[in-house]
Amino acid sequence: MTIDYSVYRRSDCGEMAALLGEVFSERDPPAVATGLTSADFEHFVRLLCPKAAEEGLSIVARARESGEMVGALLAEDSASIMPQGMATLSPRFDPIFDILGQLDAEYRKGEPPRKGECLHLFLLGVARTHAGRGIGHGLVEACLKHAAPKGFHIAVTEATNSTSQHIFRKQGFVERVRGSYLDHRFDDRAYFASIAEEHIGPILFDRALVVSKP
Repeated sequence: MTIDYSVYRRSDCGEMAALLGEVFSERDPPAVATGLTSADFEHFVRLLCPKAAEEGLSIVARARESGEMVGALLAEDSASIMPQGMATLSPRFDPIFDILGQLDAEYRKGEPPRKGECLHLFLLGVARTHAGRGIGHGLVEACLKHAAPKGFHIAVTEATNSTSQHIFRKQGFVERVRGSYLDHRFDDRAYFASIAEEHIGPILFDRALVVSKP
């Protein structure tokens, strides 16, 4: 099966939201632990779609024969602001935003990113029917190749499970900050206790971007 990778377009929004909603609600450990539904996550992705179209940094994967979207990587400029409507999200997101926000705060140490310098690889997902075929690796590779000529110097990501952590390590990302699902508390609750035995915690990785010479 041939997979084609392309830059996200506005017309991809519905498919990408449905795909990432299903993938994250079913297979992302923090989302499963907090009880996020596919509809919860799809709503979140739809809020991000206009910015994704405007910035032109996100990548989708399609099966050439059918045209079906089988994977997506939502990326953004780290300096860009979150979209309007975040207050409408399910409160089940709050513990996840908190633990990932702690990673980012430790990584940045009070220094905010400057526009056009740091690429944030945000949400990476591959349809269950196409898992294990290297599509996740292909999405990351395509995203980095697309972003480097735009002037981004570094790429950063928060990987929440062993599969994504493996993908980013294979792509040359280096671990910078690690969180703990066992120790994390939000509003005095251990939201991630149910996944702490199988998954240690989220990891923030980064990697320098270099424009390849022709």
